[in-house]
Amino acid sequence: MSVQIVCVQCDAVNRLPPGRDPKAGKCGKCHQPLFDGHPASLTTARFRKHVASSGIPIIVDFWAAWCGPCKAMAPIFERAAAELEPRARFVKIDVDAEPQLSAQYGIKGIPALFVFQDGKIVANQAGLADINLLRRWVETHGGAVAP
Repeated sequence: MSVQIVCVQCDAVNRLPPGRDPKAGKCGKCHQPLFDGHPASLTTARFRKHVASSGIPIIVDFWAAWCGPCKAMAPIFERAAAELEPRARFVKIDVDAEPQLSAQYGIKGIPALFVFQDGKIVANQAGLADINLLRRWVETHGGAVAP
């Protein structure tokens, strides 16, 4: 059964056939790689499309540029994306640029991490994590799905 993957470049929904290497997959619309091993920065509208249409877990880092712990978390989240994509999609939401979205999910402290699967919250955690804790958290709550 194919898995739906949303392109982080153009937001087109792509079907990835079983047995195909997801890292080699390219978007049918813009022809860019479906996975590049880096978190994608999304707006509210783009975030909603990814969460609603993706067949893989979406790992979200709610952050802000002025937040010290968020700055410390950034390279850890980047490394997790490099290691764990394509089992999950890693995205970043700037709480200052997208205040309604952060309010919708009750973000009180940042960084705040969420796992979404099939349009629903599977897990969330506030605060800074090291790479080993983040890797285990993602694998426990959503990264075990392989396209």
